[in-house]
Amino acid sequence: MKYQIKIFILSLFLISTLDSQGSGFELKVKLPSVANGEVILTHYYASNILVYDTIRLDVAGNGILVRDTLLPQGIYKIYLNQDNHFDFLLGAEQKVSLESPDFNQTNVQVEGAIESVEFMKYLNWITGLQEKRMTLEKKRGEKSGQEKAAIENQLAGLNEQVHAYWKSKYDEYPGSFLGTFLMSNYFRELREEDIPDEYKSNDSLKWVYQYNYIKNHYFEYYDLTDERMLFTPSIKPKLENYFDRVLLQMYDSVKPAAYEIIQKVEPHPRMYRFVVSHLLNSSLNSKIMGMDALFVDIAKDYYLSGKATWADKSTLDKIRENVLFLENNLVGKNARDFQMETDTGDPFRLYQLPAKYTVLVFFEPNCSHCREYVPQLYNEVYIPFRDKGFDVVAVYTMENKNEWVGFLEKHQLHDWHNVWDQHHLTRFKIVYDTRTTPSVYLLDKDKKIIAKRFTIDFLKEFLPRNL
Repeated sequence: MKYQIKIFILSLFLISTLDSQGSGFELKVKLPSVANGEVILTHYYASNILVYDTIRLDVAGNGILVRDTLLPQGIYKIYLNQDNHFDFLLGAEQKVSLESPDFNQTNVQVEGAIESVEFMKYLNWITGLQEKRMTLEKKRGEKSGQEKAAIENQLAGLNEQVHAYWKSKYDEYPGSFLGTFLMSNYFRELREEDIPDEYKSNDSLKWVYQYNYIKNHYFEYYDLTDERMLFTPSIKPKLENYFDRVLLQMYDSVKPAAYEIIQKVEPHPRMYRFVVSHLLNSSLNSKIMGMDALFVDIAKDYYLSGKATWADKSTLDKIRENVLFLENNLVGKNARDFQMETDTGDPFRLYQLPAKYTVLVFFEPNCSHCREYVPQLYNEVYIPFRDKGFDVVAVYTMENKNEWVGFLEKHQLHDWHNVWDQHHLTRFKIVYDTRTTPSVYLLDKDKKIIAKRFTIDFLKEFLPRNL
């Protein structure tokens, strides 16, 4: 895996303000292959690898880094370049010696702090187990019947060994970062025999039971209130998997789960900041239709309300701008009515249309995607469904009428409703967010927005089922 190290002043600030009590930090390294050179001590922070400091090595490859205060407990990395680096764990005790003839993780020798020593033992052990797994999986692909079943039992046995290892270290070192981090990987699988009989007899009920079990137990062994987990590579993937794969991909399912987690971590400032920031950004960038509503909620409830004290003016201005462009066109809201002018000079009002379904498309002829999307919408969707309760309002977003009329003539787009607002009196560019075009909305008979920013194929599937 390739890593990109990002250098932030924030990294040094975090290090200098955490874990100030204790006997201090001391790291000795011996890396003969980098004699007279230097390596970088880095640490994970959420999705990033941040630089802490440089360690200069002498002619024998020895180096030392000492601090009066403890560093945050977490997963650290000795980094030379993209191809030469290795990880180690830093726990409560922080006098550690690392030695390796190269940067192969399996050749790293650790002395000193017991959690650091035990973590390196674990990495070497799990590497050997992974090699066994790969061998068994290759054999499984070549077998069938009882032989294949026997191999699958062996693979299940390997999983049990890993789980037993995690649990043993969790019990052996209670409260330690080592035990907490290893155990955070564990998920207690739902066994068939644990599903109540009344759910087994119906596939739908069984699915609901399984879904709720996974949702309710997903963080059972992953403590989001433990801020040490921020200094690991696991926190962001853990959240992403929960929100992108475990939960039903719809606003009504995701919002309650998001707010439950935010409220849980709120007493823990660094985790609170990370979770709120992560959810804000992921909801804004989500490919799931309607998830922009979650962005608007988080923006208003946490950023624009003043709760996100870490956000500077520039960040707040950008968030406020996005809210302005999104809050009026969320899925589930009624589309704002407007009166515009047609290409022939007649007045047109959106709410005058009686269609069961209406597509509202905002476009500009110079947009390459528009030049493809709009004629395709006309020929492949509007023409086949126009007599079945379907209509289209195509809004030209610019001011050059000759350009607009030329585009309509070129593609023969005359039978649907072509309109414009030359002087932007309706503020449609904000209300319907035309920062990028085409900007498209599907409205029901009451002009409620039921879909937005969809493909032509989406309409081809939706309309035959609903008209």
